[in-house]
Amino acid sequence: MSTLILALIAGAVIGLALGALGGGGSVLAVPALIYLLGFSPASATTAALIIVTATSATALYANARDGDVAWKTGALFALAGIGPAFLAGVTAGRLPAAVLTGSFSIVAALAALRMLRPAATEAPERVRPAKAVGAGAGLGAVTGFLGVGGGFLAVPALVGVLGLRMRQAVGTSLLVITVNSLAALTARAGTGGDLRWEVIAPFTGAAILGAWDGKRLASKITGRTLQRIFALALLAVAAVMLIDVVV
Repeated sequence: MSTLILALIAGAVIGLALGALGGGGSVLAVPALIYLLGFSPASATTAALIIVTATSATALYANARDGDVAWKTGALFALAGIGPAFLAGVTAGRLPAAVLTGSFSIVAALAALRMLRPAATEAPERVRPAKAVGAGAGLGAVTGFLGVGGGFLAVPALVGVLGLRMRQAVGTSLLVITVNSLAALTARAGTGGDLRWEVIAPFTGAAILGAWDGKRLASKITGRTLQRIFALALLAVAAVMLIDVVV
Protein backbone atom coordinates (compact mmCIF):
# COMPACT_ATOMS: atom_id res chain seq x y z
CA MET A 1 0.00 0.00 0.00
CA SER A 2 1.39 3.42 -0.95
CA THR A 3 2.57 5.91 1.67
CA LEU A 4 -0.08 8.42 0.59
CA ILE A 5 -2.93 5.94 1.09
CA LEU A 6 -1.57 4.92 4.50
CA ALA A 7 -1.30 8.57 5.54
CA LEU A 8 -4.88 9.26 4.47
CA ILE A 9 -6.28 6.21 6.27
CA ALA A 10 -4.32 6.88 9.49
CA GLY A 11 -5.29 10.55 9.44
CA ALA A 12 -8.97 9.77 8.97
CA VAL A 13 -9.02 7.30 11.88
CA ILE A 14 -7.22 9.69 14.23
CA GLY A 15 -9.43 12.62 13.27
CA LEU A 16 -12.53 10.49 13.76
CA ALA A 17 -11.50 9.56 17.29
CA LEU A 18 -10.49 13.12 18.15
CA GLY A 19 -13.79 14.56 16.91
CA ALA A 20 -15.89 11.93 18.64
CA LEU A 21 -14.07 11.72 21.98
CA GLY A 22 -12.55 15.20 22.35
CA GLY A 23 -9.12 13.61 22.64
CA GLY A 24 -7.34 10.30 22.57
CA GLY A 25 -7.13 10.02 18.80
CA SER A 26 -3.87 11.92 18.74
CA VAL A 27 -2.25 9.16 20.82
CA LEU A 28 -2.31 6.98 17.71
CA ALA A 29 -0.58 9.60 15.56
CA VAL A 30 2.92 8.85 16.86
CA PRO A 31 2.83 5.04 16.41
CA ALA A 32 1.18 5.48 12.99
CA LEU A 33 3.96 7.81 11.89
CA ILE A 34 6.67 5.49 13.22
CA TYR A 35 5.41 2.05 12.22
CA LEU A 36 3.31 2.79 9.13
CA LEU A 37 5.09 5.79 7.61
CA GLY A 38 8.71 5.28 8.64
CA PHE A 39 9.32 8.38 10.78
CA SER A 40 11.96 8.37 13.52
CA PRO A 41 10.55 8.77 17.05
CA ALA A 42 11.83 12.38 17.28
CA SER A 43 10.38 13.33 13.89
CA ALA A 44 7.14 11.49 14.66
CA THR A 45 6.50 13.38 17.90
CA THR A 46 7.12 16.73 16.18
CA ALA A 47 4.97 15.82 13.16
CA ALA A 48 2.24 14.60 15.51
CA LEU A 49 2.14 18.02 17.18
CA ILE A 50 1.56 19.66 13.79
CA ILE A 51 -1.25 17.23 13.01
CA VAL A 52 -2.79 17.50 16.48
CA THR A 53 -2.70 21.31 16.49
CA ALA A 54 -4.46 21.63 13.14
CA THR A 55 -7.03 18.91 13.86
CA SER A 56 -7.82 20.11 17.38
CA ALA A 57 -8.29 23.70 16.21
CA THR A 58 -10.77 22.50 13.58
CA ALA A 59 -12.68 20.35 16.06
CA LEU A 60 -12.63 23.24 18.56
CA TYR A 61 -14.37 25.48 16.03
CA ALA A 62 -17.11 22.88 15.53
CA ASN A 63 -17.68 22.56 19.28
CA ALA A 64 -17.54 26.32 19.87
CA ARG A 65 -20.18 26.83 17.21
CA ASP A 66 -22.49 24.57 19.23
CA GLY A 67 -21.71 26.36 22.50
CA ASP A 68 -19.83 23.41 24.02
CA VAL A 69 -16.64 25.23 25.07
CA ALA A 70 -16.12 26.74 28.54
CA TRP A 71 -13.67 29.43 27.40
CA LYS A 72 -12.63 30.91 30.76
CA THR A 73 -12.18 27.55 32.44
CA GLY A 74 -10.34 26.10 29.46
CA ALA A 75 -8.06 29.13 29.16
CA LEU A 76 -7.02 28.87 32.82
CA PHE A 77 -6.37 25.16 32.48
CA ALA A 78 -4.41 25.66 29.25
CA LEU A 79 -2.30 28.55 30.60
CA ALA A 80 -1.03 26.31 33.39
CA GLY A 81 0.30 23.89 30.78
CA ILE A 82 2.10 26.31 28.41
CA GLY A 83 5.37 26.49 30.38
CA PRO A 84 5.64 22.74 31.05
CA ALA A 85 4.73 21.98 27.43
CA PHE A 86 7.49 24.27 26.16
CA LEU A 87 10.14 22.90 28.54
CA ALA A 88 9.18 19.28 27.90
CA GLY A 89 9.27 19.92 24.15
CA VAL A 90 12.85 21.20 24.42
CA THR A 91 13.88 18.21 26.56
CA ALA A 92 12.29 15.61 24.28
CA GLY A 93 14.38 16.73 21.32
CA ARG A 94 17.54 15.69 23.18
CA LEU A 95 16.50 12.21 24.33
CA PRO A 96 17.34 8.82 22.73
CA ALA A 97 14.70 7.25 20.49
CA ALA A 98 14.24 4.25 22.80
CA VAL A 99 13.39 6.53 25.76
CA LEU A 100 10.74 8.39 23.75
CA THR A 101 9.20 5.18 22.38
CA GLY A 102 9.21 3.43 25.76
CA SER A 103 7.73 6.44 27.56
CA PHE A 104 5.06 6.78 24.90
CA SER A 105 4.04 3.12 25.15
CA ILE A 106 3.62 3.41 28.94
CA VAL A 107 1.52 6.58 28.71
CA ALA A 108 -0.59 5.05 25.92
CA ALA A 109 -1.24 1.94 28.03
CA LEU A 110 -2.24 4.07 31.04
CA ALA A 111 -4.53 6.12 28.82
CA ALA A 112 -6.21 2.96 27.52
CA LEU A 113 -6.75 1.60 31.02
CA ARG A 114 -8.16 4.98 32.10
CA MET A 115 -10.65 4.87 29.22
CA LEU A 116 -11.78 1.35 30.19
CA ARG A 117 -12.62 2.42 33.74
CA PRO A 118 -16.29 3.15 34.50
CA ALA A 119 -17.07 6.84 34.15
CA ALA A 120 -17.66 8.72 37.38
CA THR A 121 -21.20 10.05 37.73
CA GLU A 122 -20.88 12.21 40.80
CA ALA A 123 -19.86 15.86 40.56
CA PRO A 124 -16.96 17.17 42.65
CA GLU A 125 -17.87 19.04 45.82
CA ARG A 126 -15.98 22.16 44.78
CA VAL A 127 -13.34 23.28 42.32
CA ARG A 128 -9.83 23.38 43.78
CA PRO A 129 -7.70 25.91 41.84
CA ALA A 130 -4.39 24.41 42.99
CA LYS A 131 -5.45 20.98 41.80
CA ALA A 132 -6.68 22.42 38.51
CA VAL A 133 -3.35 24.20 37.91
CA GLY A 134 -1.47 21.01 38.75
CA ALA A 135 -3.56 18.99 36.34
CA GLY A 136 -3.07 21.59 33.60
CA ALA A 137 0.70 21.66 34.15
CA GLY A 138 0.94 17.87 34.05
CA LEU A 139 -1.06 17.73 30.86
CA GLY A 140 1.18 20.33 29.26
CA ALA A 141 4.30 18.33 30.15
CA VAL A 142 2.86 15.16 28.60
CA THR A 143 1.96 17.07 25.43
CA GLY A 144 5.42 18.59 25.07
CA PHE A 145 7.34 15.43 25.88
CA LEU A 146 5.45 12.87 23.81
CA GLY A 147 3.85 14.93 21.06
CA VAL A 148 0.28 14.00 22.01
CA GLY A 149 -2.64 16.30 22.65
CA GLY A 150 -3.46 14.81 26.04
CA GLY A 151 -7.22 14.81 25.62
CA PHE A 152 -7.40 11.39 27.28
CA LEU A 153 -6.19 13.18 30.43
CA ALA A 154 -7.89 16.54 29.88
CA VAL A 155 -11.48 15.28 29.62
CA PRO A 156 -11.56 13.38 32.96
CA ALA A 157 -9.67 16.25 34.64
CA LEU A 158 -12.14 18.84 33.36
CA VAL A 159 -15.04 16.72 34.59
CA GLY A 160 -13.57 15.58 37.91
CA VAL A 161 -11.53 18.64 38.91
CA LEU A 162 -13.43 21.54 37.36
CA GLY A 163 -16.93 20.06 37.36
CA LEU A 164 -17.78 20.49 33.66
CA ARG A 165 -20.50 18.48 31.98
CA MET A 166 -19.15 15.77 29.68
CA ARG A 167 -20.14 17.56 26.46
CA GLN A 168 -18.51 20.78 27.70
CA ALA A 169 -15.43 18.87 28.84
CA VAL A 170 -15.00 17.35 25.38
CA GLY A 171 -15.21 20.75 23.68
CA THR A 172 -13.04 22.51 26.28
CA SER A 173 -10.36 19.82 26.10
CA LEU A 174 -9.85 20.75 22.44
CA LEU A 175 -8.98 24.31 23.49
CA VAL A 176 -6.44 22.95 25.99
CA ILE A 177 -4.98 20.55 23.42
CA THR A 178 -4.60 23.30 20.80
CA VAL A 179 -2.81 25.69 23.18
CA ASN A 180 -0.49 23.03 24.62
CA SER A 181 0.36 21.62 21.20
CA LEU A 182 1.26 25.07 19.88
CA ALA A 183 3.55 25.68 22.87
CA ALA A 184 5.29 22.34 22.44
CA LEU A 185 5.60 22.84 18.69
CA THR A 186 7.25 26.23 19.25
CA ALA A 187 9.80 24.59 21.54
CA ARG A 188 10.62 21.98 18.89
CA ALA A 189 11.06 24.44 16.03
CA GLY A 190 14.08 23.37 14.00
CA THR A 191 14.62 20.12 15.93
CA GLY A 192 12.15 17.80 14.21
CA GLY A 193 14.57 16.35 11.66
CA ASP A 194 13.07 15.20 8.38
CA LEU A 195 9.39 16.10 8.71
CA ARG A 196 8.41 14.91 5.21
CA TRP A 197 5.64 17.38 4.46
CA GLU A 198 4.43 15.25 1.54
CA VAL A 199 3.20 12.81 4.21
CA ILE A 200 2.21 15.26 6.96
CA ALA A 201 -0.01 17.39 4.68
CA PRO A 202 -2.37 14.60 3.50
CA PHE A 203 -2.31 13.03 6.97
CA THR A 204 -3.43 16.35 8.49
CA GLY A 205 -6.07 16.96 5.82
CA ALA A 206 -7.62 13.53 6.37
CA ALA A 207 -7.55 14.05 10.16
CA ILE A 208 -9.36 17.39 9.85
CA LEU A 209 -12.09 15.87 7.70
CA GLY A 210 -12.31 12.89 10.06
CA ALA A 211 -12.78 15.23 13.05
CA TRP A 212 -15.95 16.65 11.49
CA ASP A 213 -17.28 13.13 10.87
CA GLY A 214 -16.31 12.15 14.41
CA LYS A 215 -18.48 14.87 15.90
CA ARG A 216 -21.44 13.57 13.90
CA LEU A 217 -20.63 9.99 14.91
CA ALA A 218 -20.66 10.96 18.58
CA SER A 219 -24.33 11.93 18.27
CA LYS A 220 -25.26 8.46 16.99
CA ILE A 221 -23.13 6.13 19.13
CA THR A 222 -22.67 6.44 22.88
CA GLY A 223 -19.37 7.92 23.92
CA ARG A 224 -18.78 5.00 26.30
CA THR A 225 -18.94 2.48 23.45
CA LEU A 226 -16.55 4.53 21.33
CA GLN A 227 -14.16 4.85 24.27
CA ARG A 228 -14.04 1.09 24.86
CA ILE A 229 -13.34 0.28 21.22
CA PHE A 230 -10.64 2.90 21.02
CA ALA A 231 -9.08 1.91 24.36
CA LEU A 232 -8.69 -1.73 23.30
CA ALA A 233 -7.00 -0.68 20.05
CA LEU A 234 -4.72 1.70 21.96
CA LEU A 235 -3.77 -1.01 24.47
CA ALA A 236 -2.72 -3.27 21.59
CA VAL A 237 -0.61 -0.49 20.04
CA ALA A 238 1.06 0.24 23.40
CA ALA A 239 1.95 -3.45 23.81
CA VAL A 240 3.53 -3.61 20.34
CA MET A 241 5.61 -0.48 21.01
CA LEU A 242 6.81 -1.71 24.40
CA ILE A 243 7.82 -5.09 22.94
CA ASP A 244 9.70 -3.26 20.19
CA VAL A 245 11.72 -1.31 22.76
CA VAL A 246 12.46 -4.34 24.96
CA VAL A 247 13.34 -6.71 22.12
